[in-house]
Amino acid sequence: MSIESLLIEKITEAVKACYGVEIEGQQVQLQPTRKDFEGDLTVVVFPFTRYSKKSPADTGKELGEYLKQNISEIKDYNVINGFLNIVISSAYWIGLLNAASHCKCYGYADKKTNYTYMIEYSSPNTNKPLHLGHIRNNLLGWAVSEIQKANGHNVIMVNLVNDRGIHICKSMVAWKRFANGATPESTGSKGDHFVGDYYVAFDKEYKKEISELTVQGTDEETAKKQAPIMLEAQEMLRKWEAGDEETVALWRRMNDWVLKGFDATYKLMGVSFDKIYYESETYKKGRDIVLQGLKDGVLYRKESGSVWADLTADGLDHKLLLRDDGTSVYMTQDIGTAYERFQEYKVDEMVYVVGNEQNYHFQVLSLICKKLGFDWADKIKHLSYGMVELPEGKMKSREGTVVDADDLMQEMIDTARETSKELGKLDGYTPEEAEDVYRKIALGSLKYFILKVDPKKTMLFNPKESIDFNGNTGSFIQYTYTRIQSIMRKANDLQIAVADSLTTVEISEKEQSLIKTITKLPAVVGEAGASFSPALLANYSYELAKEFNQFYHDFTILKEENAELRNFRLLLAKQSGEAIKNAMSMLGVEMPERM
Repeated sequence: MSIESLLIEKITEAVKACYGVEIEGQQVQLQPTRKDFEGDLTVVVFPFTRYSKKSPADTGKELGEYLKQNISEIKDYNVINGFLNIVISSAYWIGLLNAASHCKCYGYADKKTNYTYMIEYSSPNTNKPLHLGHIRNNLLGWAVSEIQKANGHNVIMVNLVNDRGIHICKSMVAWKRFANGATPESTGSKGDHFVGDYYVAFDKEYKKEISELTVQGTDEETAKKQAPIMLEAQEMLRKWEAGDEETVALWRRMNDWVLKGFDATYKLMGVSFDKIYYESETYKKGRDIVLQGLKDGVLYRKESGSVWADLTADGLDHKLLLRDDGTSVYMTQDIGTAYERFQEYKVDEMVYVVGNEQNYHFQVLSLICKKLGFDWADKIKHLSYGMVELPEGKMKSREGTVVDADDLMQEMIDTARETSKELGKLDGYTPEEAEDVYRKIALGSLKYFILKVDPKKTMLFNPKESIDFNGNTGSFIQYTYTRIQSIMRKANDLQIAVADSLTTVEISEKEQSLIKTITKLPAVVGEAGASFSPALLANYSYELAKEFNQFYHDFTILKEENAELRNFRLLLAKQSGEAIKNAMSMLGVEMPERM
């Protein structure tokens, strides 16, 4: 039982013992003691004066005395202006530290639950490389998955590759028009970058053709529909869905280029998946389900041939599910993919990590699935996160105005290398060892910068800020961890063993504060899981790193002459490092042993 729960229980006992009145636990107001007063927890006394018929000061003293006599963990108390401040004994805090140090994986749940999440993240299109927006998506999806695992839940991490559709055909058409047979191998390019260049080339040519048509007197909307390159892309999509061999062969070839590029990016980013779904394999099931819904009268067909869902009775509008020519849209394949997943796995919740620009899409997906009679429709959850913007505004892939994921990660690694060399922190490391540390510092800084922001918030990405190695950064937290490991190595060199458990020793308020912060970790992990917010864990890590550095600045550890106090501080340092490492690990951040 926590000290808070014990206090509430004993206060209800005290009110009955002192005043003969039975109260409920929720009537007890408990809060952390203000820093300018002595104490750890404060009880608001005013509500109990109606039972005591005495002043707040006298009531507080009577309750405080009862608690001190009946709770061994209470060292002392004081009453100020109707507030009962409780001072918890050093023995209690040391007991918490001992308990934490005996946990095999501190911060992780002891037991597994029977709850299963499927979490979809990444979901790239195979017509362009991953960019900064994908970085936030991947890091958020990975961290949310790891946090749910830490809470004892089963997690299936999945990716849906959007490898079909008009956007894919745009890159294919542009390659046929402009590439002259070039390949990633012949040009020395990474496959996803190579294909992405043709997506940009398509947009340039499309705008050029629209301009030419408008000069000839065609209105702009008609020109957009009649531009030859767009008509060519639409025809290619029809051929692909009809199984045209030449079209499908080109599609496979270009997709393979992109997927190999994605794999390299994922590896450097440090994310992976338990299963990858492909839209090209799920859209047919979605189309079959839509056609069955049409047959059952749940959906309707317009005269033009397109199939729609009427959602007006639910306060929404009409949603297109099949185009006039019978080709599928995103919603169609999402229905098919969801169906296959719930058929294949026993999932309690299907979580889509997708930007808030798609809020309406997932609201409609759940509603249509419910109308189609699927009992799992209510298990669909959209983890909506804010978009990433640059100081200049939104990124646009088709215009080539994006921060490329590969370029960004390499830039971070180069900066980490330069900074570390200037500081001379890795002297004596082999080149390979040093490069591994540079990578950990760089990606740790990037991941922390992205994940410390509440997922719901739109974030402004400033490259210069992201590679700042001072302040509220991942590298500051990593450096704190390496400082602790340095203390551990020195203790080992001096043959000072870390105590398995500690006896009672009087400790300072700052040391108590550090223990309090360490022992918050399990609760923060639980809260981060419940709210799907890795930011809570990121900010906890920074709080703990700051708290440890203040402790380290004010107290000696290995040079402490009192052996019991030295052993306590050494265990305190070790457990601080353990909590930092475990918290950051859930965010996908690796911790170097030296930097």
